[in-house]
Amino acid sequence: MIVRRNEAGETLDTVRIDNDPVALSAEVAKAGPQPEVILEATYGWYWAADVLEELGAHIHLAHPLGNNWGQRRVKNDERDATDLVDLLRLGRLAESWIAPPPLRELRELLRYRHKLVHLRGGLKAQVHSVLAKEGVAVPMSDLFGVGGRRLLHEAPLAHAYRVRVESLLDMIETCDRQIAMIEKELAPAFAGDLGYQAVMGIPGVGPVLAAIFVAEIGDVSRFTSARHLCSWAGLTPTHRESDEKVRRGHITKQGSRLVRWAAVEAVARQRGATPVQVHHHRVAERRGNRVGRVAAARKLLILVYYGLRDGEIRCLAETG
Repeated sequence: MIVRRNEAGETLDTVRIDNDPVALSAEVAKAGPQPEVILEATYGWYWAADVLEELGAHIHLAHPLGNNWGQRRVKNDERDATDLVDLLRLGRLAESWIAPPPLRELRELLRYRHKLVHLRGGLKAQVHSVLAKEGVAVPMSDLFGVGGRRLLHEAPLAHAYRVRVESLLDMIETCDRQIAMIEKELAPAFAGDLGYQAVMGIPGVGPVLAAIFVAEIGDVSRFTSARHLCSWAGLTPTHRESDEKVRRGHITKQGSRLVRWAAVEAVARQRGATPVQVHHHRVAERRGNRVGRVAAARKLLILVYYGLRDGEIRCLAETG
């Protein structure tokens, strides 16, 4: 749905087109050279942003959660498009950052790897479940290591359970191959990246988590401070203020879920009395372990910000 309006807010044209680059180009051309175009960040917006950029349009990617539609009685695509234009005219449009195509490709690989790892974890859990049904004890910590594979091969399983375990093992091996292939594709993208190397110096952050921080955050200069990065990642509490009453609730959880996961995962992997771990325990003693873990994740993300911005994390260098 395309709604075209002038500076006075008068509707000039309203048209619905198929998701077709040629049709989009023809409609945008009616607005003249270098038009201001608002694109909602919904399912499959990448191709439309690329087409608009080739046409020389000034693209505003509307944030789907940042623009409140209110409680109006009628909500449809035409009203949505009209309201987005008016929000831009009033200077109140909440916008998302448009990552360049190379960075979007890098994110695609990292997100796919994350999904494959999650899928592999589910497959491994199913193998444990099958063994539990047959009463097979698993004495080793890694069922899929050398000793665990021997146990799986020699375990006395009924035919149906044996078939399922072999099928699951085949799928786990397929996931292993695909994950290795993607990691091979990702490796050259971070070679020589100072921000990546700096983030790798944070305790608990390995190559995969560092890659997630670099790719998902992108151009860190778009954040004016580490606090803004934490807010974007959804690791800051909600703030509700009216008159003299202020209420702070749970973290917003808006922004990149993968960045939040990576920050919490890095906290869980820390060993020893690191600054982040000390902060974790100090907050956990007062507020509980869950709140302490989130607070530590926010502190770790602050270190990530300075690592990406400066190419080094001076506080870690001083303590090291």
